[in-house]
Amino acid sequence: MAGTIHVLNGPNLNLLGVREPAIYGSDTLADVERACREVAEAAGFVLVFRQTNAEHQMIDWLQEARVGAAGVVINPAAFTYAAYGVLDAIKMVECPVVEVHISNIHRREAEWRSKSIMTQVATGIISGLGTHGYVLAVRHLVALAQR
Repeated sequence: MAGTIHVLNGPNLNLLGVREPAIYGSDTLADVERACREVAEAAGFVLVFRQTNAEHQMIDWLQEARVGAAGVVINPAAFTYAAYGVLDAIKMVECPVVEVHISNIHRREAEWRSKSIMTQVATGIISGLGTHGYVLAVRHLVALAQR
């Protein structure tokens, strides 16, 4: 195997496909996982795909991925705006980290939604490309690891 890619999802993403489909689309988190797994496994990577509504759980998973992972894709969801513990955990991750947002956070109705505290430590950010942004992030991490 070429390595492990962690795809970590924050609060309320377990309701993807049901929650505000006009904003987040109709794909479920299982659909996203299936698409990401297809790309990762075709390239010889192991995919760890998780979702949590608990900040401490996200921190534990980032610490688990801290050393030895090929990359991390994180959709911090509501953690995006004020979860400084998650931010500090990302700072310690030694592999590339791609921050993904399904909606374009810069076009959302509330100004606070456009200010991600995570972006400052992410390798890159994908925002507004729907759930396809996850697949693009996994492809990017595969390409980086294969260089």
